[in-house]
Amino acid sequence: MHIYTPGLHILATFMAPTYHLIDASACRQFFDQQIAALHLTKVGEVYHTFPNGSFTAVIGLTESHLSIHTWPEYGLATFDVFLSNFQRDNSATVRQLYAETLRFFEATEQTKTEVVR
Repeated sequence: MHIYTPGLHILATFMAPTYHLIDASACRQFFDQQIAALHLTKVGEVYHTFPNGSFTAVIGLTESHLSIHTWPEYGLATFDVFLSNFQRDNSATVRQLYAETLRFFEATEQTKTEVVR
């Protein structure tokens, strides 16, 4: 029997250049590369682009999920990633994925909350 060990959930808002906030295809490629590099397992995904170019994405993982929603008209995005610790401690992986996302989007963090749950 496994003993439940809480995972780490990061919820953040960041500012980024508009061209990143309207490029769902590049974001999908980036997330796919990160998922593979971090040895995570994707179980489903939904990407939707809105008429103004903004997009939303939710990726289901066996470890839990990651999601993003962009507002190019405000230069903002909201992002969250949660990975459970069921089979291994994924806290460092959560932080790495968030840091890589900031780099990819050339982002400036506005808010970040870490929740252990």
